[in-house]
Amino acid sequence: MEELERVADRLYALPPQRFVTERDAAAAAARAAGDTATAAALRKLRRPTVAAWLVNLLALRRPEELADLTGLADELRAAQQELDGARLRELTARRRSVVSALVGQAQALAMEVAPEHAGKLPLAEVESTLGAALVDRDAADQVRSGRMVRAPAATGFGELPRARLRLVTSPPEAAPASGGPAGQDRDGAVTPAAEERPASRVEIEQEWEAARAALDRARAGLEAATAAERAAQEELERVEAELAELTARRAAAAARVAAESAAALKARRAVSAARRRVGEVEAALATFDQPPS
Repeated sequence: MEELERVADRLYALPPQRFVTERDAAAAAARAAGDTATAAALRKLRRPTVAAWLVNLLALRRPEELADLTGLADELRAAQQELDGARLRELTARRRSVVSALVGQAQALAMEVAPEHAGKLPLAEVESTLGAALVDRDAADQVRSGRMVRAPAATGFGELPRARLRLVTSPPEAAPASGGPAGQDRDGAVTPAAEERPASRVEIEQEWEAARAALDRARAGLEAATAAERAAQEELERVEAELAELTARRAAAAARVAAESAAALKARRAVSAARRRVGEVEAALATFDQPPS
């Protein structure tokens, strides 16, 4: 099993186009060594998509970075259950920072492993996968496994908690008779303390309205944070497009400079050769101008 895990780690860190060939070679080697169980298990491993491969790189090469994502997910769930709009907005901003940093890490790792993938990495899908891990425990487990085959998609922010209401089983107790001692009924029996009595309909309605207001605030905060995230992503994509265009223009300009430099060098050499030839011809003509001795 240890050997299987070691080989699987190596395979899922490889670029997807190399996965099948390397997997089959590892299975053949295990079978040749008499380890048929490992060979069979290796044969069952499936090739990941490029986005899944990028996430697997994070799990295999940067597990400590993914730990921050797990802690953030727990905080988000707690704030959601408490309908804490301010905390949700704060955590949403932190979520953008953490996810963006992880996407950058995945891109850098991919460039180290497979530079040929430059410029065509599905980073948006990686971001969606990390977002799914924040709200879905199964997705989080897949992300941490380093064995993801297909990236899951985020489906939302989970189930919102319901207001905790108390069931009224009897009408409120009548007020004690005028002049009687507090906490006793007309027959002298002690009544339950105020905090022990079932909630009245008014109290329930007040609690319900407070919960609804908190929910509305949380949803408004979430919508604002989502809109801000969308705007930031669009701006990032615009800047990346501009950077790609500038990079291409810079490369074209560098090619032109190189070509002009080569042409200038060739021209200088031609001028030097022509000057040498002129000097030789002038020297030859000078011999004819000498008077006979």
